[in-house]
Amino acid sequence: MTGEILEKLQEITPEEQRILSGEKTIEKEIYMEENSNVIDATKLLEAGKLIQVRTHTRFIHFPEHTHNYVEMIYMCSGSTHHVINGEDVILKQGELLILNQNAVQEIYPAGEGDVAVNFIILPEFFDYGLKMIETEENQLRDFIVDCLRGENHSAGYLHFKVAEVLPVQNLLENLIWTIVNKQPNKRSINQATMGLLFLQLMNHMDKMETDAASEQQKFIIQVLSYVEEHYKSGELTELAEELHFDIYWLSKEIRKRTGKTYTDLVQAKRLSQAAYLLRTTAMNVIDISMAVGYDNISYFHRIFQKKYGMTPRRYRISE
Repeated sequence: MTGEILEKLQEITPEEQRILSGEKTIEKEIYMEENSNVIDATKLLEAGKLIQVRTHTRFIHFPEHTHNYVEMIYMCSGSTHHVINGEDVILKQGELLILNQNAVQEIYPAGEGDVAVNFIILPEFFDYGLKMIETEENQLRDFIVDCLRGENHSAGYLHFKVAEVLPVQNLLENLIWTIVNKQPNKRSINQATMGLLFLQLMNHMDKMETDAASEQQKFIIQVLSYVEEHYKSGELTELAEELHFDIYWLSKEIRKRTGKTYTDLVQAKRLSQAAYLLRTTAMNVIDISMAVGYDNISYFHRIFQKKYGMTPRRYRISE
């Protein structure tokens, strides 16, 4: 992170100054109603805003709480110790932690050099950002966003260990800089940046950890990540080897947990990729069919028409 932004974020806030002067507990009225343990977006967001940033308050213990918004925490320097749904999570410099709205979080006191930025995000913010950069259907991205909205019996948290992934670092820094410096057109910039950030995170799912209670989500993410990367020629046998599962058990579990067979997932990805290529390139239909993994052109025509209600050529014209 550039020195100028970090220097600004490291400044001692009036709240932190009171803590250093002897305040023993958080000022509850800043975050939540008196008899509640839910941190309230209306207290932290200006009216009409969908996203805001604030530095994490250091030097004090935050007791267990939940949020009525999606919280994303980026560790600018140092580290912070969180307990989420009973599990210890150490967030280190350059890492990203995204909390589901229902997650129960506790945070141990942070030191002066432990600078974290909290993003307060209303769930609908993701809709705008992802639509702006949406070029093709992406089952993995949709599943992750559903997790964050609190659907799919979702994971309590997603911990991305992406300190070494430069594009992710750049996008997060851009997001912080734009919000902190109150740039013109910032809503559009922030929504597009968030969409791009999600696309980058989708490429680094191997660096993501989630809570033990969400093994089902982790399993689905592993399967969908494999399909996204290997849809052209990836076989179920290869996925079974990669995950060290028996192929027959894996086949049954995929159907049980996603409602679709492995073949259904691959076909959905291939067809959405074909539709994307028809919309955005001048490739002929035969080449597109081959590019997404179908050697049998007549079969490709048949299943494409079944999904989209028209032939590939008509789809291209209609778009």
